[in-house]
Amino acid sequence: MRTAFQRDRDRILHTKAFRRLKHKTQVFIAPAQDHYVTRLTHTLEVAQVARTITRALNLNEDLAEAAALGHDIGHGPFGHAGEEALSECLPDGFRHNYQSVRVLHRLENSGRGLNLTFEVLDAVEKSSKTRDDIFADGWGVPSTLEGQVVKTADAIAYVNHDILDAIRAGLITEADLPATARQNLGGSHSERLNTLICDIVEASWAATGESPSGVAPVIAFSPRVHATANELREFMFQRVYLYDSTREDAERGKKVVAFLFRHFVQHPEGISADFSLPDDPVERRAADYVSGMTDRYAIRLARSLGCEVPDTWAT
Repeated sequence: MRTAFQRDRDRILHTKAFRRLKHKTQVFIAPAQDHYVTRLTHTLEVAQVARTITRALNLNEDLAEAAALGHDIGHGPFGHAGEEALSECLPDGFRHNYQSVRVLHRLENSGRGLNLTFEVLDAVEKSSKTRDDIFADGWGVPSTLEGQVVKTADAIAYVNHDILDAIRAGLITEADLPATARQNLGGSHSERLNTLICDIVEASWAATGESPSGVAPVIAFSPRVHATANELREFMFQRVYLYDSTREDAERGKKVVAFLFRHFVQHPEGISADFSLPDDPVERRAADYVSGMTDRYAIRLARSLGCEVPDTWAT
């Protein structure tokens, strides 16, 4: 018999929104090459890291996997650039973690939602982080240890695979990484992953229930690895996420998303009933529809409607 969390996992896996993640940006928008990380491959890596950590800590793997699979399902086209554009368009702003909960709880299943457990939705809602620290509260601390694992696994996964993509794009080399990261975490992708995962398991051992009584369980790194991981993450912000060439593409992506949002506010009859709720304000319906688009669909549609889109963007 399936557990409630296994049921949640299976329901998420069978959604249209989950399948569309394969054509949504992680960092590099519409790359011509085939091997850059997409939002789907990122999600699968987060689930893999989360399951590994929860298994080692004797936590609920199914809860962690379900939350990991759903944590980015509300991301719009063009990654965080699309999120920024929609946030500027909507009076109340737009956050992909809140949109992920909205997709899972309200929009999917023809507007009936998936009837997921509180624990999974809570972990999804609170999975985002601020720039200053991997463990910063940001949009809240998940109520379960499994949710805390997913929040950390997200950072472990994206920092490491984004390094590979940045090297592939010619923005950095392994030698450019901070010396402390190469010394404390290792000199390769696999070594960094192994160090981070093993360290978090050891530092969070109280979560297994095998520590002396009175030790409160918490998901954490050791102080040395925590500081190193934050330094590496900040390096990625400065050299990759906010680098001129990636920001130029991000600004182009924002213009496409804003163009589509304005178009569907003016022409709500074009909003698909499968991606919005009919009783919502038109701005909310337009945001739901546009945020559900894949990069390539948004590019094709914007071009057909007269928006200027870079010729180099693959569809």
